[in-house]
Amino acid sequence: MSAKPSLPKKLPASDNLREVLAYNIRVARVTKGWSQEDLALECELDRTYVSAVERARWNVSLSNIERFALALELEPWVLLKSPAAPNSDK
Repeated sequence: MSAKPSLPKKLPASDNLREVLAYNIRVARVTKGWSQEDLALECELDRTYVSAVERARWNVSLSNIERFALALELEPWVLLKSPAAPNSDK
């Protein structure tokens, strides 16, 4: 049995778009209760690619951002929006 997906432990650097994308994809995936494999199947992408994206290792094409957004039922821009820190003035 695989471990239950967990939310990221820290916010991404707001000036690092790959980290922001990785964070938002993981939060959305975990919120749905999906494994990386589940998301990969929904996006028709390889699980190792999803893993690399969630670790901010890859530059992701717009087409794949759109695939992630469609699978996660989000607008693509939401995946690129930096999350606000708790108690921030943003």
